[in-house]
Order: sequence, then structure tokens, then C-alpha cells
Amino acid sequence: MIDIGKYNTLQVLKAVDFGVYLDGGNGVEILLPARYITEPLHPGDEVEVFVYTDSEDRLIATTEKPFITVGEFAFLQVADVNRIGAFLYWGLPKDLLCPFREQKARMDKGGMYLVYAYLDDTTKRIVASGKIERFLGNTVPEYTYGAKVKALVYQRTEIGYKVIVDNLYHGMIYINEVYRPLELGESVDAYVRNLRDDGKIDLTLQAADTRSRIDIVADRLIEYLQANGGKAELSDSSSPEDIKLALECSKKDFKKAVGLLYRQHQITLDNDGLSLV
Repeated sequence: MIDIGKYNTLQVLKAVDFGVYLDGGNGVEILLPARYITEPLHPGDEVEVFVYTDSEDRLIATTEKPFITVGEFAFLQVADVNRIGAFLYWGLPKDLLCPFREQKARMDKGGMYLVYAYLDDTTKRIVASGKIERFLGNTVPEYTYGAKVKALVYQRTEIGYKVIVDNLYHGMIYINEVYRPLELGESVDAYVRNLRDDGKIDLTLQAADTRSRIDIVADRLIEYLQANGGKAELSDSSSPEDIKLALECSKKDFKKAVGLLYRQHQITLDNDGLSLV
């Protein structure tokens, strides 16, 4: 059974002048066009492909990597708009349709929009939706404290960044947890800090293990010193903003990292900052 809109590992059935046919199961043959074949394929060989439908609704395979697959969210650019909806560029020859009924607000040509890709049960076509809320939070999150997740940044607010967690849940990374600017559409590793009663998830960019986090900051401080001639004008009296700009960490973690490196005799504390031993 093939998964339309996802990656499949399929077996070659036969080769023809214009490509190879792959075994889609139940007697279904799926064409992999010759332009996607970079090395000879023979009957019995297996190849990983992305399966979707072409302009005539025939199943077709490609070795190209689209920007989004079924069950995922991504920011995509509108390539064109016509009477049935917006067509989004997703890295494949046939643009991805977002019908007007699936648009939260009317999409304009050239604009970037956050969408979810799903398989229409009736047509078996891959469709995009800008109404992302209905695809999030439909199951109860079962993460444990400190669990590592993937977070897609999609909105900046006064208190932090709204994110999509593992393509399943609403999440928030609060501004005091962020030590560098995050870009809309950026995917980052994050860690579960709290599961809220409303099903949303509070995240942090710092690993839950405090010791490992301090080790990371300490390594970053050593690299900073090495890149600046062995000296740094950073100390307990430095502002949190200066420390954040230099090391992308909080002042609290900076002080712990300094203490760790001092005890290990890797740095000295000077009147005007720090020095490598």
C-alpha cells in the first residue's frame, strides 16, 4: 500500500524509454520519469520516491524533495491565483492547490503563507490548507518533561514565539527562553517545559539537564575567548543584554559557566573581564 504525498520505497517493475515503472501494489504501476533517474535502475531494484498525482490525476513518482509532505506544516509562496484558489510552489513541477475554502484569508500572488498538507479523501489529491487550527491539538500530548521536539516558528508575539510542535500541537517559546532572534518558518530543536491544561505546550530551547546546558555555555565561552585573543570584557557586572549578545545565554548561566571554568583552571578573573589560562 503506497502513501500518497509521502516518501515510499518501491521496487522497479520494468524500464521504458521515458523512465521506469514502480510497483505500487495491487497491480498499480507508478511511473518514475527518466529526468529523475541519475543512475541505471533494473527490475527488482528498490528506490525511495515521493508519490503524488500529476496534472491528469495519475500517480507519479519523483526523487525530488518537496518543501512539505502530507501531515506537515510549512511556509510556502503563492505562485499563482485563479478562480478556484491559490497555487503554491512546493518544489515540484505541479504547484500545490490551496482552495479558497481552505484559506484563512485570501492569498495573494507572491505572498508567503503557513499551510498544512493533507490528502483529500474523495479526490486522492494532495491539498493545502491555511486553516491550521483544525489540524492541531486533536490528540492529548503525552510528552514527559525535557522531551526533545521539533518546533516550527510561525508567529512572534509580545511574550514569545508561537510554534507548531512535531506537526501536531500548539506550542510557545517564551521570550526569556530565547537568546537569538528566531525567524518565521524556522524549525528548531526544543524541549518540553510544561504541558498546559488547554493542550498547548510550553517549550524551552535549553536542554532540561542543567549540567549539560552549563557545559554548552562553558564551551561557547572558551570559543569566544579563543576568537578574541584569549580575553573577553565580560564579568558579573556585565549587563544581561551584553552577555546574551556575546554568548546567546542568560546571565545566570554565564555566571555558572564562569564558575565551572574557573574551578577547572581554564580561565582567570581579571579586573576588566576574563582571560584564558
